[in-house]
Amino acid sequence: MTRRYTPTRRRFLKAAVAVGGTAGLSACLDMTDEPVPEGVDDPSTLPNRQHAWREVMDTDEHGNPVLPRHHAFLYVDLDESGEPSDETRQRVEDALSLLDRAYERSSAGLLYSIGYTPAYFERYGTGPEGVDLPAPRPLSDFEDPEFYTQDALLHLASDRADVVLEAEEALFGDGETANGIEAVDFPGTVDERRTGFIGAGMPAERADEVDGIPEDADVPEAAKLFMGFNAGFRGNQATEAYVTIDDGPFAGGTTKHVVTLQQRLDRWYGDNDHDSMVKKLFSTRKVGDIEGVGDNVGDDSGVVPEDFESLVEQANENGAIGHAQKMAAANRDEEGNIRTVRRHVESTDSGVASLHFPSLQQEISTFEEIREAMNAADIVSETPAIRQRVNNGILRYIFVKNRGNFLVPSREQRALPRPDGSV
Repeated sequence: MTRRYTPTRRRFLKAAVAVGGTAGLSACLDMTDEPVPEGVDDPSTLPNRQHAWREVMDTDEHGNPVLPRHHAFLYVDLDESGEPSDETRQRVEDALSLLDRAYERSSAGLLYSIGYTPAYFERYGTGPEGVDLPAPRPLSDFEDPEFYTQDALLHLASDRADVVLEAEEALFGDGETANGIEAVDFPGTVDERRTGFIGAGMPAERADEVDGIPEDADVPEAAKLFMGFNAGFRGNQATEAYVTIDDGPFAGGTTKHVVTLQQRLDRWYGDNDHDSMVKKLFSTRKVGDIEGVGDNVGDDSGVVPEDFESLVEQANENGAIGHAQKMAAANRDEEGNIRTVRRHVESTDSGVASLHFPSLQQEISTFEEIREAMNAADIVSETPAIRQRVNNGILRYIFVKNRGNFLVPSREQRALPRPDGSV
């Protein structure tokens, strides 16, 4: 069933998620009377890959996956110090199983995953065996981020704002039930809480709520993102099978990098007309091909890999180089397969236009290689018009605030995994 939201209702529900807690939930429940689809009696029957959301997400008319509209990123520290006890491990499993039993695994119910940081594995004195999971670090010379070094990240997502809030309250707040099932306390504390949203019309209706968007900026009503375009085209995303770790103790899991960005949309809308936006966000070769918010491209933006000489030629001819254009080659393997799954959502946390950007890949080094291509230092050295941040894709318009690396283990290993993968 397609849920229809008026602008007023959408704005209210998003605000409720941002507020959080019992106040946000109570206000949200006052507006919501549709039943929430229930989960399963036996959580062990669910797919073993936590990160495999695509088969239960909606799709648009082009077959592109549609992310749930409301998101909460809960960065959690365990209450127990040292190596987790078997009792604490069971309490985590009980809490996560509550979510499985309470809510259908879908956008109409709840999609979620839990991932663990290198700092968590320091409790054991060693990292997870067979997994490329380094500590987070700055990935350009011009960023100075804070790092997500809590023990875990619990990412909650649903089309239902009330579901996100109720699930959070059932595990970490004063909630007594989750969709009618008795709440279970998670043995940890939410150290940082971030919220996000995505969907056509949601950025446009919030343009007057946040700093950094000029009053005359025309954020398109159809756009899912503040920069005025859509993203997440199926042809530009890896399959979930591709980003799944193939072997070793954590086969069936994946790694996740999350970066939180602030956006300078006054510059974005002040510097650029539509063609210039296309040139900087997509590719110098796509000017004239991408109309409106990009719906006309179907399921693939059409940005293809180019060799270094070609990129330098395009940069010299156009006085700029595209964000996707720079990274297209690095984000493909030797057979041409896309290497990452991106699930970015907008945010107005703290009243600032922001972006939470989770990326899934087998190895964190994959993300770091693609991010290095985004810096385009080799193109900067060859092209006078391209500077470290000026005319260099969208680097002038985004500022890194936080980074974090996580192992998202398989479902059977999700409750406080040991470094050797044993349960």
